[in-house]
Amino acid sequence: MMKKMSISTSKTSLVLFLCQIISALDVPLDSKLLEELSQPPTITQQSPKDYIVDPRENIVIQCEAKGKPPPSFSWTRNGTHFDIDKDAQVTMKPNSGTLVINIMNGGKAEAYEGVYQCTARNERGAAISNNIVVRPSRSPLWTKEKLEPNHVREGDSLVLHCRPPVGLPPPIIFWMDNAFQRLPQSERVSQGLNGDLYFSNVQPEDTREDYICYARFNHTQTIQQKQPISVKVFSTKPVTERQPVLLTPTGSTSTKVELRGNVLLLECIAAGLPTPVIRWIKEGGELPANRTFFENFKKTLKIIDVSEADSGNYKCIARNALGSVHHVISVTVKAAPYWITAPRNLVLSPGEDGTLICRANGNPKPSISWLANGVPIAIAPEDPSRKVDGDTIIFSHVQERSSAVYQCNASNEYGYLLANAFVNVLAEPPRILTPANKLYQVIADSPALLDCAYFGSPKPEIEWFKGVKGSILRGNEYVFHDNGTLEIPVAQKNNAGTYTCVARNKLGKIQNEVQLEIKDPTMIIKQPEYKVIQRYGQVSFECIIKHDSTLLPTVTWLKDNDELPDDERFLVGKDNLTIMNVTDKDDGTYTCIVNTTLDSVSASAVLTVVAAPPTPAIIYARPNPPFDLELTGQLERSIDLSWLPGDENNSPITSFVIEFEDALHEPGVWRYQTEVPGSQTTAQLKLSPYVNYSFRVIAVNRIGRSQPSEPSEQYLTKSASPDENPANVQGIGSEPDNLVITWEPLKGFQSNGPGLQYKVSWRQKDVDDEWTSVIVANVSKYIVSGTPTFVPYEVKVQALNDLGYAPEPSEVIGHSGEDLPMVAPGNVQVHVINSTLAKVHWDPVPLKSVRGHLQGYKVYYWKVQSLSRRSRRHVEKKILTFRGNKTFGMLPGLEPYSSYKLNVRVVNGKGEGPASPDKVFKTPEGVPSSPSFLKITNPTLDSLTLEWGSPTHPNGVLTSYTLKFQPINNTHELGPLVEIRIPANESSLILKNLNYSTRYKFYFNAQTSVGSGSQITEEAVTIMDEAGILHPAVGAGKGYSEILFATSPVMHTVRPTFYKVQPLYPRIRNVTTAAAETYANISWEYEGPDHANFYVEYGVAGSKEDWKKEIVNGSRSFFVLKGLTPGTAYKVRVGAEGLSGFRSSEDVFETGPAMASRQVDIATQGWFIGLMCAVALLILILLIVCFIRRNKGGKYPVKEKEDAHADPEIQPMKEDDGTFGEYSDAEDHKPLKKGSRTPSDRTVKKEDSDDSLVDYGEGVNGQFNEDGSFIGQYSGKKEKEPAEGNESSEAPSPVNAMNSFV
Repeated sequence: MMKKMSISTSKTSLVLFLCQIISALDVPLDSKLLEELSQPPTITQQSPKDYIVDPRENIVIQCEAKGKPPPSFSWTRNGTHFDIDKDAQVTMKPNSGTLVINIMNGGKAEAYEGVYQCTARNERGAAISNNIVVRPSRSPLWTKEKLEPNHVREGDSLVLHCRPPVGLPPPIIFWMDNAFQRLPQSERVSQGLNGDLYFSNVQPEDTREDYICYARFNHTQTIQQKQPISVKVFSTKPVTERQPVLLTPTGSTSTKVELRGNVLLLECIAAGLPTPVIRWIKEGGELPANRTFFENFKKTLKIIDVSEADSGNYKCIARNALGSVHHVISVTVKAAPYWITAPRNLVLSPGEDGTLICRANGNPKPSISWLANGVPIAIAPEDPSRKVDGDTIIFSHVQERSSAVYQCNASNEYGYLLANAFVNVLAEPPRILTPANKLYQVIADSPALLDCAYFGSPKPEIEWFKGVKGSILRGNEYVFHDNGTLEIPVAQKNNAGTYTCVARNKLGKIQNEVQLEIKDPTMIIKQPEYKVIQRYGQVSFECIIKHDSTLLPTVTWLKDNDELPDDERFLVGKDNLTIMNVTDKDDGTYTCIVNTTLDSVSASAVLTVVAAPPTPAIIYARPNPPFDLELTGQLERSIDLSWLPGDENNSPITSFVIEFEDALHEPGVWRYQTEVPGSQTTAQLKLSPYVNYSFRVIAVNRIGRSQPSEPSEQYLTKSASPDENPANVQGIGSEPDNLVITWEPLKGFQSNGPGLQYKVSWRQKDVDDEWTSVIVANVSKYIVSGTPTFVPYEVKVQALNDLGYAPEPSEVIGHSGEDLPMVAPGNVQVHVINSTLAKVHWDPVPLKSVRGHLQGYKVYYWKVQSLSRRSRRHVEKKILTFRGNKTFGMLPGLEPYSSYKLNVRVVNGKGEGPASPDKVFKTPEGVPSSPSFLKITNPTLDSLTLEWGSPTHPNGVLTSYTLKFQPINNTHELGPLVEIRIPANESSLILKNLNYSTRYKFYFNAQTSVGSGSQITEEAVTIMDEAGILHPAVGAGKGYSEILFATSPVMHTVRPTFYKVQPLYPRIRNVTTAAAETYANISWEYEGPDHANFYVEYGVAGSKEDWKKEIVNGSRSFFVLKGLTPGTAYKVRVGAEGLSGFRSSEDVFETGPAMASRQVDIATQGWFIGLMCAVALLILILLIVCFIRRNKGGKYPVKEKEDAHADPEIQPMKEDDGTFGEYSDAEDHKPLKKGSRTPSDRTVKKEDSDDSLVDYGEGVNGQFNEDGSFIGQYSGKKEKEPAEGNESSEAPSPVNAMNSFV
């Protein structure tokens, strides 16, 4: 590739160079340049020479060509013009020469069998295709035959003949049984190349009725089946052993002719017992290495890619314990024509000279013939500038009319080659395609490549200058490439500056300047060093760097070639890495990597973590490097490497790491090749083409890695076409009118040869378009301009080099660039769900108008104003995105009683489309927020002043405020709750007639028509009365007085509204009793100052005796009266010490009846015994009746008294409506629970008596504590919520009853 460029005026060289010496018109330049240049036709795609088609499908004969102007097409069939207009079954694709023969609509493929040739013609010449022989595939049926059973003696040989029908192409043969299972094959039983099944010797297990030969015809996807063959093996004792005999081929010699480049298959199958073993040799030579394979248990010798050197005698030897037999096959390799030098397109300027050379070889030697524009050159129009000399055409002083397409035909008895090469006469002044003032930056001592891509006809001469007016560059320090590139192999600081490239031919001159900057290399001047550290110690690695001041380095630390662990023990400093509290898992290799935009350097060190060393310590170290590396067995794709290991230093070598250097592509860079066990000192290494290999070996033990060995000698592998294509091919448009095709370029060693390039192909998907292809240099991107907006394209990228193409690449689907959507969503509708949530609907836009990948829809919405305040504010738009093709979405978080606007836009990868017209909607009223504040001021003996602020968010029109308050005693028990409604226009009030020195808790909230908002709470205390006791107000004990309030006019200060409240004075109420035989439990409720001392007075009801008095211990609100007379009515009242006349009203109760006297032993009385017997008999009868009734499924109602007083939590609930269910003996016959049964009208009856304790207690059911006190005494709730029950469906408690006044 590299050579010095000398200025020459020779007119015989090609005149169009770009990146390589190839025809410029085959290389994509900018579109403007291509539009200006004419070009003769070039065949770009055609069907194979031997074209076998499926007779059931349409026949497509391909012929594609390019040229400027675009060529026209015509066809011949069997040597005569084929007029497709006269055949209704035949059409030609638009802008193409491809023929489509319609077989599926009545045509017959056999009618179109023949030899076809395509001609592509424009004003500059005509190109022709190969002769395309079209033949329909054939899959005939098996001829009917009567197959007799095969009776074979055990140990004899046997051949089952397949004899498949002759098809086109020949079928694939395989043997199976009736269950469609392949018959097992071995050294004893195997299938021959002709399809027959050979048994070297038969065994009893070979007996079966279903040996079936199948023939598969791939073109028609059909399988034909032969009649089953029966084999019966009979045994004779003893079985006679036999020496080998060849079943195929017969005789001692045979011949075989194969063509160059094909696969040579030689077969030997022998009979014998024991089963013979086959061996192959080549007489007078060796079997070719790397191309020889043994198949079918070594019965078949396979040599791929044969050449004339593979001709000779091949001997197969069959041997068993009794002897051997051999056969010699004489192989002759002939050759169809193959190219030595194919003619190449020639581009000349008027007056220049040139040659077309067509050289081919073959066996026998092919003959060369020339055609001009598809016509034999002997009868073609004469051209005075043209002279034919065998395999060469010489052109002298060509003129523009000399443009033509020439065909070279090389043929012998085994085939032919046909190549088109055009002569295009152009006159174009020089053009430089490299951008002006392009900046190149390189590291000092590295190569610098300055581009000067050019174009012109005649071929321009390229000269380089240093500086604008400098002298022409010459000398050994520069390398001038044929593509115009200037290379400075070792760039130094003094090479920096401006370089000028000048291109000139006889039609003109042009120049271009580029800039070169030389940067200092990045270096690690203090590298990390190998460290051995004890567990739980601290270690530090240094990495001090020096770099060019204009480059910004980044330093990265790795552990074992991976990221550092996410552990706070690892501290990365500016130029060091510190590891705290080292553990065994920190053992490994640490690498410091320094990167800039131009270079990268790294250094590594091994950390070994050890325990505290014993005394004396055994020194363990990394092994010494291997030595004496030797390369043997050099092949194209493999080589053997051997070495001698160094000292292992008290730690066994566990493995060897082999690295390689590619001096051709990446000199100085060592890469991982493979790793082998420590017991191995040789390795067979796989190689890639076009790599200048050298190897080194590193030994590894538990301590770490040795230093690398000295490099081996270098070994340069031969070039080859690429094995693989670029990865990660994508087609994504960056603008609405382009398609950017990108790929990951192959690495240097993947190129397999010089001149790495890429063939980039694309065509619009789902459109009857042909592939457009360009060949580009070793880059990673190509931009296709002038594409429609956002249409799918099929894209593929194929690698090629000077030796050929990589395998056909796979296709990927890409899209040209997106543009903003054109249409806004229509029919936008809003459905308001509640005061804070709305649902928006819209119609989807047509997909064509999206002009890109549909990503979703965006809903913009914003609050215009609050309907309660009528004040506008700064508009804060909110955006919700709904992915995909959704047509609705929910708008949460709306403010109640507000006016909103919204619009909808469609979104693609480019951005948002136009907005739909603004849609206005309003949210309904909601409940308000809590009042903004509640202040309690001016406390007096019996009054408090309340002031409040309206809610921050009224969420509607306020209708009123609600104030609730209740007293709190020192044990945080709550007193009765008072509720007051206040008009919405009020902002303060004064509460009077409150108790002195009493703490009150206030609950305050606002209401709209929707309901009540959240409440705000506050507590305050009235001041102490110096007189000690506040006297009852007039009307005390008669209920609350009427609440009076006055509203005030709006917009001016007014006197607060006054409320009169019933005075709270000490009192005892709700005295209740629960009596037993000789005692009674007395309980009461008390309202008044704390620490009152209670007493209980009682006496016989109706008696005029003085009250008996019992002092209550402490301030409890219950007491047990003992020593009472059974069956007696008593009166009782409760009072408080120190408060004259302060006692409760009287209550009357009756003790239980007395027990029977025990003076007489009733158990000995006759009448009692008789009574008990009668009772027992009666109970037995009742049990029998109950048992009968229960078996009949009867239901038993529970007493209505239990209905009213039972605990609701234990009553069964119906699952459907929550009402109480019924107990039935149809369930599980368990005893009835204590509970109520709901009547048919689903109402719960209440006990007639209102004095029951059950009505007042919270879960009270008449039980007693151990000391006789009544369970469920009244206690105030300690919750923040008021203890009110006016919203409950249960019977009100005494406290709730106090609050439900009007």
